[in-house]
Amino acid sequence: MTFLDTNVILRYFVWDDPVKGERARRLFARIHAGRERVMTSVLVVAEVVWVAESQYGYPKVKLIELLQRFLNTPNLEIDRKDLLLAAVNLFELQPIDFIDAYHAVLMQTLGIQQIYSYDTDFDHVAGLRRIEP
Repeated sequence: MTFLDTNVILRYFVWDDPVKGERARRLFARIHAGRERVMTSVLVVAEVVWVAESQYGYPKVKLIELLQRFLNTPNLEIDRKDLLLAAVNLFELQPIDFIDAYHAVLMQTLGIQQIYSYDTDFDHVAGLRRIEP
């Protein structure tokens, strides 16, 4: 098992560096074929979303496609993958950014029904009450 970092994932999806992009493509082919097993984290996924959106201008619909493809990669383990998949669903259905969607899903999983926040994204999440301090 090998840890998969943000920049390799971005090279695979964004393809802004043809040499690194091709090497990342070959790695993902090995992963898909079961010749490699990799693991990554929630923070790596969050960083991929942030960079794809802020640096490469990915619109929400393209981010959702990227996330769904990546999270369903065979032979890829991700801590809290269940929460990430639920966050992608919430991100797709509501006017909320991905990080807030993840936090909303995490709160729901933990039975937390209130959040101190000035971020109105949370107002769109059923069963969650936003409180301004």
